[in-house]
Amino acid sequence: MGKRLVVKIGSNILANDITGLDTDVIRSLAKYISKISSMGYEVVVVSSGAVAAGMKKLGLTSKPRDIRLKQAAAAIGQSTLMWAYEKAFAEYEHKVAQILLTREDFSDRKKYINSKNTIITLLSYGIIPVINENDTVATDEIKFGDNDNLASLVAIQVEAERLVILSDVDGLYNEDPRTSSRARLIPCVEEITSDIEDMAGGTGSAVGTGGMYSKVLAAKKATSHGIAVSITNGKKPELLMSVVECKEVGTFFYPSKERISHRKGWIAYSSRPKGAVTLDDGAVKAITERGKSLLPTGIVAIEGSFEVGDSVNCLSADGRRVAKGLVNYSSSDMKKIMRRKTSEIEKVLGYKYSDEAIHRDNLVVL
Repeated sequence: MGKRLVVKIGSNILANDITGLDTDVIRSLAKYISKISSMGYEVVVVSSGAVAAGMKKLGLTSKPRDIRLKQAAAAIGQSTLMWAYEKAFAEYEHKVAQILLTREDFSDRKKYINSKNTIITLLSYGIIPVINENDTVATDEIKFGDNDNLASLVAIQVEAERLVILSDVDGLYNEDPRTSSRARLIPCVEEITSDIEDMAGGTGSAVGTGGMYSKVLAAKKATSHGIAVSITNGKKPELLMSVVECKEVGTFFYPSKERISHRKGWIAYSSRPKGAVTLDDGAVKAITERGKSLLPTGIVAIEGSFEVGDSVNCLSADGRRVAKGLVNYSSSDMKKIMRRKTSEIEKVLGYKYSDEAIHRDNLVVL
């Protein structure tokens, strides 16, 4: 596997008030991404911009709130977006491929692996995948939330070395640079703490979904898998080269030293929970402090309807989400064996699949 890089390009980078898309910026991005590719990197692009392009064609001046209108704008704008990328990359003798994904493509394990294989196959042929959320069919139930989140999930999925998030600002500031003259750029972040998250809160955009907060949350997911993350100004496409050459531009987030496995990463960030189990204090301590499996005796309540192998959230008594995992028993069977000892499972159910309600290998502490 060569060096793998994911570049996320936001709506604010690509949007143009006159034409919908700024083709000059797209050509410039294609130029530098092509240079990076020639340096031996396999590059995946996660691009916003379809809705923005469609808005112009529909004569809309603000981002549609109605889901049907947004889907229509995406349908109209997606072809415009891809044609712009195809023309731009063709100038540098690179081919691109369009991939549209929904949340379901990540939450379903089989679809997750299939889409990963498709991306890696394209990369093996020297083709640059351009990935976007499938807004034409996406509803609230299957949405990623924003393309920052999608980019981090893609980076994890393809086991990238680095994720570069192009923003309309230079990086993460200690205060909002639009309102404070004291704002200063933070060049590097060793660990994404709650203070860092609070610092990022609130910088939204007119045509995009995510602000700086969503970018920091995306960085948190990626760095937990050992992926280095950079947030830098996409209005200056030449900075992409500086990022790859490890020059100090934007904000650099160090990869976590204690990275989680690819499988546990899928459980934590991609699997869609079908329900929840509430734990007593002893069970919470056992799984969060001692790395133990979750036993039926530690479960005091069940929510939702789930089957064997489904993902569920694990909640503390006060409703706080403490873990997430794949269950060994259905919700109907779990209701029968909760609060019971493992020695009683077979007597109650007539069978015993496992001593554990959730084995620690399928359990991720959040």
